[in-house]
Amino acid sequence: MRDPYSVLGVPKSATDAELKKTYRKLAKELHPDSNAGNEEIAEKFKEVSAAYGLLRDPELRARYDRGEINPDGSEKGFAGGGFHPRSGGSHPGAGQFGDGFDPEEIFASIFGGSRRQRQPRQQKGQDITYRLKVDFLDAVKGGKKSLTLENNKNLNVTIPENVKEGQKIRLKGQGGGGMAGGPAGDALIEISIRPHAYFRCEGNDIHMDLPITLEEAVLGEKVNIPTIDGKVTMTIPKGSSSGRILRLKAKGALDPKSKEKGDQYVKLQIMLPQDPDEELETAIKKWAKHKTQNVRTHMA
Repeated sequence: MRDPYSVLGVPKSATDAELKKTYRKLAKELHPDSNAGNEEIAEKFKEVSAAYGLLRDPELRARYDRGEINPDGSEKGFAGGGFHPRSGGSHPGAGQFGDGFDPEEIFASIFGGSRRQRQPRQQKGQDITYRLKVDFLDAVKGGKKSLTLENNKNLNVTIPENVKEGQKIRLKGQGGGGMAGGPAGDALIEISIRPHAYFRCEGNDIHMDLPITLEEAVLGEKVNIPTIDGKVTMTIPKGSSSGRILRLKAKGALDPKSKEKGDQYVKLQIMLPQDPDEELETAIKKWAKHKTQNVRTHMA
């Protein structure tokens, strides 16, 4: 056996309280009940228990410090015999040193109860993650979505307003069952949002591209456009270029903290006729003869 101070990782000056605190920590980590089937951990547990069994006894510790006995408790000049157990401990490492030392006395204070009477510790059940796909408008405005759990239980999950991609909703007590009467784990609902045909959400603001005709761009027009709350009328100013962005105040998503709505931004996209239009071409040529417009001056 190695030097018991080294085994416990304490200096020779360690007090009885420090020895006990260190042993409790190591015993909890290495206890066979928590490391079933791990022979290496079991051996470390035996070594730690034996080291503490020697050092907790003032007489044995003093004799070891004076060099009168070996780390295993045998008299100097004799190998490996150790002391005859003085206690009735039956757990590996129990009763090897000291008057009446049984590691189970320590375990009782760590785990609760004696080894023979101790009930398994209560443990919370495992959290289970589910992926829930929702429509864009449900993510922005909130709603309810049905979900079937692993235990075939059906739930109506409440989707909060302005939920984001990858955000998780915690359903307390809807996860795996607990152990030894412990509470159930939680269900974690990870949100995945289906893209919308024309809306995009950036923070609390809604963005969209709006196709307009050449006539609407040149002459201006009042047009009906969609928002997340329904259609509204918006004025396209005269002489609007493609790419111009117009703002609809407070037509965006609700901020969950401030409870204020973002805005909707509408980007204009001028759409020419798909088929050739001779009349339009003639009109443009006539207009171009009398007008000079350099739209690329910034590239000179």
